[in-house]
Amino acid sequence: MQVLVRGRNVDVTNALKEYVVKRVGKLDKFLDNIDEATVVLVVEGDAHKVEVTIPINGMILRGEESTGDMYASIDLVVDKLEKQIEKYKGKLVRRRATNDQKVFPGARETAEEDGPRIVKTKRFAIKPMPVEEAVLQMNLLGHSFFVFSNAETEQVNVVYKRKDGNYGLIEPEF
Repeated sequence: MQVLVRGRNVDVTNALKEYVVKRVGKLDKFLDNIDEATVVLVVEGDAHKVEVTIPINGMILRGEESTGDMYASIDLVVDKLEKQIEKYKGKLVRRRATNDQKVFPGARETAEEDGPRIVKTKRFAIKPMPVEEAVLQMNLLGHSFFVFSNAETEQVNVVYKRKDGNYGLIEPEF
């Protein structure tokens, strides 16, 4: 696995880079298909934040931790990613075993607001996946919604986490 280490507001020393490569490199033993990991080390005031992004099989594992010590932040984010990988693998095994798909309540809401403007644009490859896998991906990223291509309908859908703890699915209506 190739580990790319970048620093923002911090000089990445050889010792720090070696520590990151050693700790993040251990994640390779949990999944065979990890080719690359991007690690961003950020210092903001007294906070030492570590952001790790790992693309696997069209999905993204992401972890972020912040403490007063960069090495402690690295350890915490690696622990968090190990738990995410175990959760990911467990759900894949359960899904294959049961081959059961859950039906999520549909929500067809549109909100039109004038005022806030778009200040950031993100682009990412959309991989066709079942709704259940999209929910898993959303949870692994720690986001409240996820845009994906539904493998069954071949249309762009959105899953989101509802305030009551359940999930919603937004499908286009023609």
